[in-house]
Amino acid sequence: MTEKKPQTMKSATAAQKLGILLEAAPQEFQDSTPSRTELAALMTDAPAWLSELRANGPHPRQVVAAKLGVSISGLARGSVTEPLTTAEISALLQKPPAWLVTERATQAEVRAEQIRVKDAKAEKAAKKERAERGAAQRAAHRGA
Repeated sequence: MTEKKPQTMKSATAAQKLGILLEAAPQEFQDSTPSRTELAALMTDAPAWLSELRANGPHPRQVVAAKLGVSISGLARGSVTEPLTTAEISALLQKPPAWLVTERATQAEVRAEQIRVKDAKAEKAAKKERAERGAAQRAAHRGA
């Protein structure tokens, strides 16, 4: 039997899965091709550099957007193109500029609409199920 080669990934993929900015990671990590096992180990037992990056940044766009409660597109509309640190994010949240207030409201509307659509689909599915169950009961009653 041949030994299975561990499945590896690019360092950019690993950084994304870890929620860190690749350029801020140590050069050793940037040059690596970690395996899934190594990535899992980093997730469960983070080294100091990873804990520091996660806590203080600089953070990638998706993390900045999540911390600010906006979409990545909202960041672009607000002209936020560079990675931000936790301190910079906190400062924006303390005294939100107009674009951030607008984008957070937009994001809240989008989430509310997603919930409304999900609830409508669930209600429609429940109605369909009740109708099918009723039809099956009527058919069983007629056949008895």
